[in-house]
Order: sequence, then C-alpha cells, then structure tokens
Amino acid sequence: MLINCTAYQRGHKLADLPVERIGDYLQQPDTFVWIALEDATAEELALMSETFGLHELAIEDAHHGHQRPKVEEYNDGDDGSTSLFAVMHLIDENEGRLQVGEIHVFIGTDYILSVRNNSARDFLGVRARCEREPKKLAKGGPGYVFYALMDAVVDRYFPHIERLESEVEALEDRIFTKGAARSNIRRLYRLKRKATLLKHAVTPLMEAAGKLHGGRVPDVCTKSRHYFRDIYDHLTRINASLDGIRDTISTAIQVNLSLVAIDQTEVSKRLAAWAGIFAVATALAGIWGMNFTHMPELDWKYGYPMALATIAALGGFLYWQFRKAKWL
Repeated sequence: MLINCTAYQRGHKLADLPVERIGDYLQQPDTFVWIALEDATAEELALMSETFGLHELAIEDAHHGHQRPKVEEYNDGDDGSTSLFAVMHLIDENEGRLQVGEIHVFIGTDYILSVRNNSARDFLGVRARCEREPKKLAKGGPGYVFYALMDAVVDRYFPHIERLESEVEALEDRIFTKGAARSNIRRLYRLKRKATLLKHAVTPLMEAAGKLHGGRVPDVCTKSRHYFRDIYDHLTRINASLDGIRDTISTAIQVNLSLVAIDQTEVSKRLAAWAGIFAVATALAGIWGMNFTHMPELDWKYGYPMALATIAALGGFLYWQFRKAKWL
C-alpha cells in the first residue's frame, strides 16, 4: 500500500505525486523522489523495480521478508552508479511481548524507497524532520533520508532496553525471596528471549552501520557519513547494554537454580533426619517383636515401658543431634 510519494528539489518539497509521474521528476536536476510503502504486494514491488531499476535479489528479499539486518551495495547501473539495499528490524511491544517487523530501504542517487512490513508504527515524523532541515536534505539527498530512517529505528530500541533493565533490577530484588526461585526463573527466561531478540536486531545493524562511515563508504552515503558514525555509536552503546543485561540474566538464572538446589537439599536433609529417627524405632520394635521363647524382656514386668523409654530416648538423642547439625 502506498503511503507517500513525494519529490524534493534542493532540499525542498516540490509536490506529492502519483507513481506514474515519478519518471518526470527524476529527469529534473538536483531532484530525488521519496516513496513509502506499507506491506507492499508483489505487484507494487515489481512496479518499483521497473521504475527505479532495482536489483532482482533485493526485490526478492523484500518480497519474502524475514531477513537479517544488513546493508548491501549493488553496482549495476549503466552509468556505473551504485545503489543500496538495507534491512532493519522494527521492534514493537504488544501486551508484554516483543513483535518483530521489518523495514526494507532501497537507496539510489535520485530516489529512496522504504517498505515497512508487519509494523503498525509509521515514520511520518522522519519525513517531517527531514523537511525541517532543507540544507541537510539538499546536501545529503537520499543518503540523509536513509540516515534519518535508521536513526528513528535505532531510537526506538532505547525504550525496550530501559524496560529490560528495569525488569531485571526488579527481579534481582526478588532473587532471595523465599519460595520465589521457580517463578523468577520463568520470568528471567522470558527476559532473556526479549534480550536475544533485540540482540539479533542490533548486532548485525551495528556491523552494517560501520560500513557507512568508515573505509570505502558507498557513494549515496558519502555526504552523510558523519551522521552514520553517530548511529554506530548509539548501536554500540545499545549492544553493550544488551551484553550487560544478558550477563546479569544468566547470572540471576544460575543463582536461582542454585537456590532451588539448596531448597531441595534442605528438604532431603529433613527427610533423611526423620527417616533416621524412625529407623531406630523400627529396628528396636522389630527386635522386640520377634517373640522368641527365651527373651527375658518379654517376661519382665517393666519390659514394655523400658522398650518405649529406650525408643523415645534414642529418638530424642537423634533429634537433638540433627537439630545441632541444622538438619531439622
């Protein structure tokens, strides 16, 4: 579905235009076209490919989706020009669960096409931001728009990181709450899945952003390379935070598993102590219950009270020893 199709000349908006008129504006000097699609169909992608000469492999990736974050460069223009194809993950939270969408961006010298999939959050704020900065837009062209889109995507990761850190801190306070170990482990595993999902979005994108400001920078991003360095710094910070969160979660899981094992050991010790006490009583009762003819205790007037007293005394002694050893 088409969201916007707008032409810009020297950093200023010329007009919103139908797709059929894109070719007319591409022929004008210092002009580029910015198109935004949402959940594009195969027919729409085919039309864009025909209009801008997009690479068939990039179109295939955009059509199938479920791509790893990346930036790929294609050098297949008749005039030797290059184009970029970028994939970024869009992370949305719905009822406590993270959902992953994608934005595919095609960048050329006179166009930029963004295709948003499986995400309800739009990028109208990015367009407004670029239009408020005509000098930067005129200088960077589609490369600056690409930076603004990537910056918006990366900025949306920060609230998720902050929520993760808050949830981990809250769980750390509950680690030593008696009886909460098992529920803590379940919550920690849910947090670990969230952290892993964010890690899969951030780390590849950080690698891709590094190629846009250092070394041989693609032509369409040359004039905006310093802005991409800022994005790289943000992604580095997010990645470090995620590493810290994952380490904390792993440590917390190990601590909780140890607490569960300790609780089980305590229960086993109590059961073993009581089993030992009753084993002595059972052994004595078994001896005196054999009913042999020549057992002096059987004919003795005080034999029964003595047997009970012996069992009680030994049981009491064992109970005292186990209490002293903190088994009971």
